[in-house]
Amino acid sequence: MSQYPTSRHDVDISTLVSHVTIRGKATPVSPDDYMKLVRLAHDFKKAALYATRMIARGECTNIILRELRRMLNKAYGDSAYKVAKTAVKGCKFNGGNPYHIKVRKLFIVSEGEASRHGNRNIRLESTSTAKVKYPYDGSWIVLKTRFGEKYLPLVEEIVELARRKRLSYGARIVFRNGRIYLHISIPIKLYLKYFSKGRANGELIAGLDLNSDRINMVVIDRYGRIRDVKTEWFPEITSHGYPRGKARAKRLEALSRLLRYAYHHNVGIVVFENLLVIKRRRYTGSRTANRKITRFAKRELLRHGTIMAMKYGFKILLTNPRGTTHSKEHNKAVRKHGLDRHTASAYLIALRGIERSKKTQKVII
Repeated sequence: MSQYPTSRHDVDISTLVSHVTIRGKATPVSPDDYMKLVRLAHDFKKAALYATRMIARGECTNIILRELRRMLNKAYGDSAYKVAKTAVKGCKFNGGNPYHIKVRKLFIVSEGEASRHGNRNIRLESTSTAKVKYPYDGSWIVLKTRFGEKYLPLVEEIVELARRKRLSYGARIVFRNGRIYLHISIPIKLYLKYFSKGRANGELIAGLDLNSDRINMVVIDRYGRIRDVKTEWFPEITSHGYPRGKARAKRLEALSRLLRYAYHHNVGIVVFENLLVIKRRRYTGSRTANRKITRFAKRELLRHGTIMAMKYGFKILLTNPRGTTHSKEHNKAVRKHGLDRHTASAYLIALRGIERSKKTQKVII
């Protein structure tokens, strides 16, 4: 069975970039609040893990939700179910066994709810204060929060809109390396109001091929002629033992440099492969190659790349990955233009952008 769907139509990519997350540090105001927060995080983690087993067994959704709501409260229970469902889906995508899912870090998640001042369980009170619902006695855990200075005007507006019940935001509390972080997920339009970098009105099209150790970009005009080629290399990050967080940062920095270059060189449309249509990872016979595949969160890079492109005001298109590698069309591009296989893939992605831009498909602007 193919790892791609038979339909050539792409899904609406607004589902990929409808929200963006900002992060701040959080500190409980008292030892008692800290102990309550830790207990809640332990119970939420336990509930989410329990839900993955129930989903793997094929239990009815209503039964799972009823059990989770009994363990926590309605809003926390619903959030734990969504977390578990996503974990099981990701595990299956990677070819894993859902019964072997492990959750190492403590965390708490709460979905947004505009009628409850933005969020029922985790609420921003100001740029420096947040409250977390303690479901066992109905009290609130108070946290001191600290966001980067550039985010403060945005957080102020989030608080005000939520107070007026005009905005909902997802919230996640994460324990990592002895610190506590508060993640707030907000609509992308509100984020761009503060962090837009411009409005790309160029006439050229850039195709980007995302890989574990490089990102290739080919810029073409509307006739399909190659106008520019650039590649960002980072082979060291695929080596055994290289920190995942550092590898992620390097990939994002490289992608940011390419998009900034495209913005200043008359590009108006950027094209990525639609990785959302891939049903599962495709592994090889090479242990080294498989390690690179496993350690490369390609969909995450696509999502961040899309957000970066929106900040520059590019029009963004997604194209079906089928045929961009190991195909007659790909081999022809390699021979005709003297390109390596990754650059040839980026070229084909750009060409498909011309086709897509001529059709009445949805484009993020």
